[in-house]
Formats: sequence, C-alpha cells, structure tokens
Amino acid sequence: MGMMKRLQLILIALASLSGCTKKGVIPDTNSILIVNKITQGSPKKDASDTLTFLALGDSYTIGEASASYPYQLTDSLNAHSFHVLFPTEIAQDGWTTDNLISAITTSGINNTKFDFVTLLIGVNDEAQGLSLSNYRVKFLQVLNMAINFANGDANRVFVLSVPDWGVTPYAKGQDATIGPQIDEFNAINQDESENAGANYLNITTISREAATDPSLISGDGLHPSAKMYTLWIQQLEPLIAAQLKK
Repeated sequence: MGMMKRLQLILIALASLSGCTKKGVIPDTNSILIVNKITQGSPKKDASDTLTFLALGDSYTIGEASASYPYQLTDSLNAHSFHVLFPTEIAQDGWTTDNLISAITTSGINNTKFDFVTLLIGVNDEAQGLSLSNYRVKFLQVLNMAINFANGDANRVFVLSVPDWGVTPYAKGQDATIGPQIDEFNAINQDESENAGANYLNITTISREAATDPSLISGDGLHPSAKMYTLWIQQLEPLIAAQLKK
C-alpha cells in the first residue's frame, strides 16, 4: 500500500455466523466487515479505466491486511499500468461455503458489478467434515454468484484452489489425512470452475512447499505468510492481466 492513505467504507456488519471447526482450524470472530477500500493520494484515474475487484472467501482471503493476496494482487496489477481500486471483500475466518453464501445473500451489494472477482472457499468444509456432495452443490451456487458479480462474464472470475493446511504446524502431523481430503475438495472446485468457463489456479502445490520452508507460514502456524501470498500472485496476476486486456 506504500504511503497511500486509505478510506475504509464499512458497507455492512453481520454477527453470529458460526465457524467452529471439527479440528479447530480457523477461529471465528463471529462478525464480518465488508469493506470497500479506496485509495487517496493516488494518481488521477479516469472512470473509464478504473477497475473494481471483489474477493470472496474465508481467512485465506483476509490474510494479514496488506500482506494478503487481494492487496498484493491489487498492488501488482497497478504496478503493471492497471488502475485497480482496493478490493471489496466478503470473507471471514471460519467460513464454510454455506457461510459465504449466506453473507453474500445478506450483503446488500448483490446488484453491484465488478470488473473481476476472485473466489477461494472450502477449507472449512473439509475441516468440519462436511460432505463432498454438499460442497459440490454449494460451491456451484457460490460460483454462480461470483459470475453474477462479474456481470455474467465467467472469464472475469478467478477461482483459487484450497491450500493444504495439513503441512502446517497447526495440523500437528495430520498431513497424511488432510492432504488427500483437500485434493478431493479441489477436484470438485476445479471441475465446476472449468465447466462454468471460469479461470482456475492451483495454488495447493505452492502451499505444500511449507512442509520444508517454514517462512511460508505466518506466525500463527497456520495461515500463509506474505511470502507465500507473493508466490500465489506471481501466478495469479498474469492470469488476471491477460483477461483484463481482452
């Protein structure tokens, strides 16, 4: 974010969304802030070339403020001559796909359109032991919501695979169980994304590098560090840039 000031406009706050997990994976703060962050002091932009960005997800989307992938993505795109406003986020710790759908439905911004949308959801479905069949139905539902936010253009929707939290210290050696389950959930989100014509990026392989590189994990022993998010952006930014140029 550099030295730019930010104006945070809180659009809505929802309370009492449960996110407790079977394995205690992602703590839930029982609240949500959907925030539209707009730069101040940035170069003057014409309305015709200013781009809006919606990030949908859970704690992997929230990350650690400016270190999270939505913010690194915005900075990277702007460094390559795009004019992207800071992201609007609908995301919260502990959310399953069901929680995300509920939050979108009550967000009050359902009729808002964005130039591109990212979606990363499913880790808490796996962690809570929810069924694969339920995930397929609900993932397709939230994917269609994402496409609607992108003005019906699936080419402007970018789905990220679910990272493998089994390799983190927080998992306490459950990687042999968690990893294969994550693969099953990712097989579903990849299949549905490709069927819908949305873009799909596998970042799970990157997440598994944390098994031998502790610097890829943040201080909580679970979530990605800024360094891991940067590795995601090295693959995600060119994918999005290519679509925005069309």
